[in-house]
Amino acid sequence: MNLVIDAGNTSIKLGVFIRGKLEHTQTTDKEGFAGAIRDTFSNYPGISHAILASVGSLGTMARDVVSVFCEVHVVSALTRVPYKNAYASPQTLGADRMALATAAYYYKEKENVLVIDAGSCITYDMVNDIGEYMGGAISPGLRMRYRALNTFTAKLPELKPQAPMALIGNATESSIHSGVVNGLCFELDGTIDQYRSHFENLTVILTGGDSQFLSNRLKNTIFALPNFLLQGLNQLLDYNKS
Repeated sequence: MNLVIDAGNTSIKLGVFIRGKLEHTQTTDKEGFAGAIRDTFSNYPGISHAILASVGSLGTMARDVVSVFCEVHVVSALTRVPYKNAYASPQTLGADRMALATAAYYYKEKENVLVIDAGSCITYDMVNDIGEYMGGAISPGLRMRYRALNTFTAKLPELKPQAPMALIGNATESSIHSGVVNGLCFELDGTIDQYRSHFENLTVILTGGDSQFLSNRLKNTIFALPNFLLQGLNQLLDYNKS
């Protein structure tokens, strides 16, 4: 039984896997992390291994909390991966992207897979049909785009994500929703089109906190799998046990 921990920029997601199947998920924050861990081990006393992927400042504290209960593997540049890593600076590759590449590698072996993670940032990660992680791209996420309009202007408000009612906004708020949401969807569809022009039989996975909000707004065929990163972490943990 494995515990996987995805410590992102805005929240922390826990997952319990039993024989490769995700049986429990929970989202918490830094303040509630220790309590969530205690509750998880109380409810699942059979957990014997854990893996932690942190892109924020939680790393050392989280490792110390979890190591009280079981062995913890912290994803780093030293973590063994099942794919061939062609990234030019593997030491700078984020733990979350390593997990996503692992999930992509196992999802359809010997096929081209593009993973798009719609979280605080939008990350694009490409694993080709010879099992090689090629890299991808990073751009601002949905909420970051809303926040940037407020932060870097004098008068524009910070809005919560909302589906635009029309392509043409007829007021400030509707114009912001149109610009942010449609702009991001145009980026996603355009990027997918570019990848498909370079890679035959491309499978596209959309994951992350905003995947459900965005998935129905894309013209391209994608698979929306919100727990794809957790799956990759579990596979990465199993790979590093041996």
